[in-house]
Order: sequence, then C-alpha cells, then structure tokens
Amino acid sequence: MTDEYSNLVDNPDGATPLDPDELVGLKFKHVSTRGELDQLEQAGITEGLEWLAKQKHPDVLSEAFVFELHRKLFGSVWKWAGTFRRTEKNIGVDPVQVAIQLRLLLDDAKYWVEYRTYPPKELAARFHHKLVYIHPFANGNGRHARIMADAVLTKLLNRPAIDWAGGYALEAMNERRNQYVAALRAADDHNFSALLEFVGA
Repeated sequence: MTDEYSNLVDNPDGATPLDPDELVGLKFKHVSTRGELDQLEQAGITEGLEWLAKQKHPDVLSEAFVFELHRKLFGSVWKWAGTFRRTEKNIGVDPVQVAIQLRLLLDDAKYWVEYRTYPPKELAARFHHKLVYIHPFANGNGRHARIMADAVLTKLLNRPAIDWAGGYALEAMNERRNQYVAALRAADDHNFSALLEFVGA
C-alpha cells in the first residue's frame, strides 16, 4: 500500500478494511486520514438520504435499488460505488457468492413482507443483519444496510425508521457501536435477541 493511503486503514472494530485496489477508486486524492474520508462519506450519505426521501414508491427489494442506493450514498467519494466487491474481506461471503446470496435475501424479504412473517422492526433487523453478513460492497456496508432496513420500514411497511445511533455516532468507537457489533456477531450464530433489543423490537 502506498504511503498516501496508509492513514485510511485505521478502522473501527467491525469496519471493513479497504484493499489497495479499492483505495485507488477514491475520487479525492487529497484525502489522507480516516477522519477526512468519514467527513466526505457523510456528505455523500446526506445527499443520498435526500434522494431516498424523494422516492415515492421505490422497488426497495430489488437488486437495482440496492445498487442505486449505494451509488447515491457513496458515489461522490468512490468510483466503484454501487458495484459488487471483488475481494475477500474479514467478514462477508465469498465474492463469487455475493450476487446469489443477495438474490436469496431479497426473495426472502419479499416473502416476509407479504406474509407478515415477523413484526416490522424484527423484519428490518433480520434483513439488515443478513445484508451486512453478505457484505455486497467494498465499503459502506453497515451504513447502506441500515438505510436499506429503514427504507423497508418507511417505504414498504409505512413504519418509522429505527434509531440506530441512539444519540451516538455509529461510525466511531463508543459503547453504542460496541453493542451494535456484538449484536450482529451474536446474530451470525442465530441469536437475534441482542439485535432485536438494540433496535427496540
């Protein structure tokens, strides 16, 4: 990895490490710290949320929407935004399985919505967990998956979004983030109680 990107790999616990080839996709070459990168990404996320708010009846549970939302959230910062990752990560399925696993998740979620398999917040939490578990993108998976889960609630189920942050910044190391990461890891072992408590289900 080149020195110019060496300060961008100091990741909070549970964050996705960036591959050198992925860092080349950074549109702002002057960025030298994780803090600067976080600020740029947050500005893009704000724009992406404004776009989402204007969508009246989006096909939330479609691959096209999954890609477009990621592109709207992160496309101002990363050239590869809205495209599947091609590298192995510390979490996530094998890259060759991403498309298959995402399709299965979207089909499952459509079934859950149609047949009211779970209460709304539980449905959103389970969807969020599986989307993070798949880890479709090189970066921004947690933020994208939280916004996707909220889109399921607000756009499909006519329910309020989840208060994920609880007054904290989930991108920084703090007690709330520790609870969030621990809840996701417990859900990896099919124990959803901590995650459901976290989202207030």
